[in-house]
Amino acid sequence: MPSGPNPAAGPLPRKAPAPAVSRLSADGFAAAVPGLADLLADAVAGGASLGFLAPLDREAAAHWWRAQLPSVADGSRTVWVCHGPDGLSGTVSLTLEQKANGRHRGEIVKLMVHRDARGRGLARALLAVAEEAAVRAGATLLLLDTETGSAADHLYRAAGWTRYGIVPEYAADPDGALQDCSFYYKRLD
Repeated sequence: MPSGPNPAAGPLPRKAPAPAVSRLSADGFAAAVPGLADLLADAVAGGASLGFLAPLDREAAAHWWRAQLPSVADGSRTVWVCHGPDGLSGTVSLTLEQKANGRHRGEIVKLMVHRDARGRGLARALLAVAEEAAVRAGATLLLLDTETGSAADHLYRAAGWTRYGIVPEYAADPDGALQDCSFYYKRLD
């Protein structure tokens, strides 16, 4: 009996193309602030614990992003984005330690995906790009933290990160309720 595709079964499902992730230059970052603000406001409205309380208005979100411009310009923060049909659909940042005794490490910060774009692999793609960039920059250790039990918590474990602790009631979620926080590391060497 020959092996191979069964024409009666119909076409094989196509694998979704990998999301296009692009790194923002300092000028590109400045131009992207309105879209980044919309993305941050949406994530907070959707319950993501990103250091802000709800409601987070667009201007406050834009103010936070604009305050990051010096670190993007000096290269201590790198920002990547995914674009969707309605604007920015996801972002992640990588900060590299500037102190001499910590130049081997970095931190993944502000990984977020718009609520309308979740479930398509954007968070995984963004995380992978940031990890690869950290390796290219010579980092051998990455750190991050996230709300315990959140979708992000599950993502990081699935992506091979090691949880090294949980701090009870570490930070308030967007509604103001104190939540536990999981702290992770990933060795890149």
